[in-house]
Formats: sequence, C-alpha cells, structure tokens
Amino acid sequence: MDFDAIAIGGGHAGIEAGLALARLGFKTLFITQNLDCIAKLSCNPAIGGLAKGNVVREIDALGGQMARLIDSTMIQFRILNRSKGPAVQAPRAQADKAAYALLAKQTLEQQKNLSLFQDTVVDLICDGKMKKIKGVVTERGNRITAGVVVLTTGTFMEARIFIGDYMTSSGRLGEPAAVGLGESLRKIGFEVGRLKTGTPARVLKSSLDFSRLEEQKGDEIQLPFSFSNHRIERPHVPCYITYTTEATHKIIRDNIKYSPLYGGKIVGIGPRYCPSIEDKVMRFPDRGRHQIFVEPEGLNTEEMYLNGISSSLPEQVQERFLRTVPGLERVVIMKPGYAVEYDYINPTQLYPNLESKLLQGLFIAGQTNGTSGYEEAAAQGLLAGINAALKLQKKKPLILSRAESYIGVLIDDLVTLGTKEPYRLFTSRAEYRLCLRHDTADMRLFSKGYAIGLQNNEANERFEAKVEKLNAINELLHKRKVDTHDISAEPLLSKYKGKTFARILKDPAFTMSVLKKLDGALNDFSAALSTQIELDIKYAGYLKRQQEQVARFKRLEKLIIPSEFNYDSAKGLSKESREKLKTIRPLSVGQASRISGVRNSDIAVLLVYLTKKSGA
Repeated sequence: MDFDAIAIGGGHAGIEAGLALARLGFKTLFITQNLDCIAKLSCNPAIGGLAKGNVVREIDALGGQMARLIDSTMIQFRILNRSKGPAVQAPRAQADKAAYALLAKQTLEQQKNLSLFQDTVVDLICDGKMKKIKGVVTERGNRITAGVVVLTTGTFMEARIFIGDYMTSSGRLGEPAAVGLGESLRKIGFEVGRLKTGTPARVLKSSLDFSRLEEQKGDEIQLPFSFSNHRIERPHVPCYITYTTEATHKIIRDNIKYSPLYGGKIVGIGPRYCPSIEDKVMRFPDRGRHQIFVEPEGLNTEEMYLNGISSSLPEQVQERFLRTVPGLERVVIMKPGYAVEYDYINPTQLYPNLESKLLQGLFIAGQTNGTSGYEEAAAQGLLAGINAALKLQKKKPLILSRAESYIGVLIDDLVTLGTKEPYRLFTSRAEYRLCLRHDTADMRLFSKGYAIGLQNNEANERFEAKVEKLNAINELLHKRKVDTHDISAEPLLSKYKGKTFARILKDPAFTMSVLKKLDGALNDFSAALSTQIELDIKYAGYLKRQQEQVARFKRLEKLIIPSEFNYDSAKGLSKESREKLKTIRPLSVGQASRISGVRNSDIAVLLVYLTKKSGA
C-alpha cells in the first residue's frame, strides 16, 4: 500500500479525519482539489452556536482541532441564550476567515505522518468482489492505495452553482466541482441524492451606513472553546443588525420567476432551518420584515457577510433589493449570493462508526452525509478518522451514545433515521440535553480521547487536576454551614442557619458570588469551575431525573442485535418494520426502537427472539 489511510476533502471534516489518523500513528494522505482553499468558511464567518458550540467543545475533549483553531482566530465571542437555562446556552465566536484557514493549513502541514496532495478524486479502487476499498483514482490518473479511506466531499460532489440564469459546475464560487466521484458511487450501489444550500452576498464595508444599523457587541470576557486554554485575548469586533422592508419583499416577489429554485432548475432540497430570502418572502407573506446580521469576515478585509439573506436571484436583482434595506442604501456587492446543489449519500448506508455498509474500509463524513454546518462536519470527520484508525488497529469502534454527547445524537440521527434535507443539529434533538452542557464536555468525553491516544499525558494531568479542584469545591460547599457571622454579613441567610452552602445554592436567590464573600476559600477556584459546580448543584434534582431516564436508555442500548440476525425468521414483525430493520441493520434494540416506522409491538417481538437466541 502507498498509505495506511487517505482523507479526501479539505473542509472541516477532512481536516479532523486527517489529523486524527496521522496523530494515531498512521501514514496518511490528505487529498484536496486546492491546497489554498483548506478550511474555508464557505458560509457564515463563525464557529459555534446553539448545540453547535457544545459540539466544538466535545470535539476538543476527544482531541480534535476545531476549538483550538477558533480560539486563535476569533474576533468576537458570545454566550447565546444567557437568559435561558444552562442546558440550552452555548458559545459562539466570529472568526477571522483568512486567519482561520491559514492556521488550519499550517496545522496540517506541520503534522507528522500527514502528507498533503492537490488533486481531485474521481473513482475508488475496490477489491475484485466490490466489497472492500483499496484506494482511490484521481483526475490526473494517479492510483493511490490505502487500507482505509475517509470521504468528505462537502458541497463539491457533482455540484452546480446557480445565480439567476447563470449556472456552472462549481462547489463554491470560483472553485470547480468534483466531477466523476458521484457517478462512481452510484455504480458501486450507493443511494445518492441531491441537496441544495445557499449563501448570501458579501458586501463592501465602506459602502454601509453604520448609523442606520444596530450595533451588536460581543461579551466582554472571551471564553475559550478549548479546555487546553484558560483565557483568550483577541480583538473585539462588533456585528450589526438590520431588517428587510416591504420594498425588499416586493422586489423579490416581482422577480421570483428569475429564481432558479422557483423556476425548477434546482431539484435538490434546501435547508428547512436556514431558508433563502426568496423562501422567507414567499412562504411567510404576512411577515413585514426579516432580520439580517451584518458580520465582519476578518480584521484585514472589507468584506461583510449578510447573515439571514441568502439568495440565488440575478445579481442585479440582489443589488436592487439589498439597497432597500436600512443602512445598505448604497451597498456595493463584492461577491453575489448563490445557491449550490450537490450530491450526498443517504447516511442510513453507514454503520454508527460511519463506515459504509457497502464497502468495507470506506468511512464517510460531513456534508456528504447530508448535514449542514462546519461543526457537524468536523464532528463526523473526527469520529470517522478515529474509527478508521481503530479499524486499522483491529480494535472496537468508538460509538458515542445520545446520552453522553451531541455528537452521539448527530450520528445516531443520521445512520438511524437518514435525512432528505440538510440536517442541522439543535438542542431540541437531544433528549438528555441537561446532561450535555457545553461546560461538561470534558467530563463526559476526555477519558475516551485519552484512551484512544488523541489526548497526551500533559492534557491528562491538567484534566485530573481540574477534577480534583471540582471535588474540592463540592466538598467545601457540602461541609461549610451557615453560622451567625454569615447571617450578620447577609441577613437573608437567617432561614438557612445550620444549613450547608450547597443547600443555599439550590435557592435561585443565591449564587456562588454571594458565598464567595462569606468564605474566602471559595475564591481560590476559578470562575469557570465555580460556575460548573453551582449549576450541578442548582439543577441536581432535574439531573437526577434525567440520569434515571439515561439508565433506562442504556439498558436498551446494551441489548445487542447480532450482525447476522435474520429478520425474515422473526415471525410477528410488521412488513414495514422488517424491511427497515433489514436496511438499517441496527446494532442494538435501542437503535432499532428509534427507526421511523418500527412499532413498539415490533420491538417486543424482537426482544422475544433475542432472549430465545441468548438462551435466557
């Protein structure tokens, strides 16, 4: 073999996959169409957000790279949903796009065991039975062999870009599509579909009237995404808010016939939760305005990103409707908005370790699996890279459960339910989100990253020291009781005389900051650690109930379905369920119960057969 592993694609999934394989000691080739386009933030210039910020921290806990990249290149930081409960709060940072991409490329170039190569993969090399992958074939005729391959094509596979009547073979404006690979996958037998996404215009900063825009500043304190960083000292750059008007909507309605989406040129299904401005105007005619976030693309560029107003209307129409928006009356478009349609693979064709069911040794991650978002892609890339390495090591795969991570929710949804539209992760998709706070990602996942080998001894020492400090705070709070001196300093504590500080924290009226004034020993611990323990104590009752739910969930997950199980022999299964179970081939009864169309009665039948098979 030429290499142990090949990672295809220079986006966020490919980066994490390539780095994971190389860091685990495997000679890895990282192939992408253009080495100067690695880690481009194709759409919004930001990392994190609701559920997504949790994913970035989970990636970091496992030993991935995304959190470190954004920590070094952020230009604004915010905790979203501060007014709501901690389970739905999440970090988000604006990125300097150029700096982010440059740092990502440098990280890849400096990684031991990783070779970068510019070419386009157009076909896969398989064994004679078409059951196992052996390598790849490139556009320039290179045949490169490897034991495993991780495929992360993003929006480039057989992609086309649309701007009004203009259409071209491209995966990103000015960058050619990856042509040939989609057809090869179809010939092998993969179910390949079409999806659509879009992006808004980038405009000239100096052409905007900021006096008519609402300034949106970031948080004063920038918190790190990576658990390896204790503080961030980066520039603070504001974003801005404005809104569309009735005049905006009239121009869009009057020109909707020129939209490639409404004209029937685009067949791929677009993202439900991030619709184009054309969709917003046509689907919600009673809305008088739609919000637009005006976001900087970096410290050294005039480009501004118009979040919330993606469009594939003709460029002249885009300019006309943008100039009806307050603050954008004299806007100059630097890059027009556009739609992109591309091939994706039905993710139910993958096992939970992201390995293909059709082709052994082929792992697939990112938007190729029908997802949207940098964070979802990076998470899949990391898990695909880890599991490809574990396959080479002949070890059991790493499969994260829905109860321990948002990454587990993401992958389980994909491989169990599939998707017919770009999949986006939300906190509402996680049944056990109280247990999945962003500040606890390392408590949940660090040990797994360390056991695999992506976290080193130094990181483990830091983690163990953190656990010791958390235990020390917890012990202090449960031992320290309210005395007369405390009541003199804070009379409202009189009803808690003799009660522990931990009991006081259950009262919404009291916070850790109050207790720190009463006992100086609590000031020895960082604000982040203090907050983490405070939340654990305040929500202990809710967490206990959710952990009981998790225990029931785990019992079903532990009921393993043998890979050779014959569903045709299981009398009593409904026809629909039998077909779906044969297609998905769930690894456990828990996964089987989440397949759409599988009834509770079918699960009961399955349990009877599995019990007989085990001899219980």
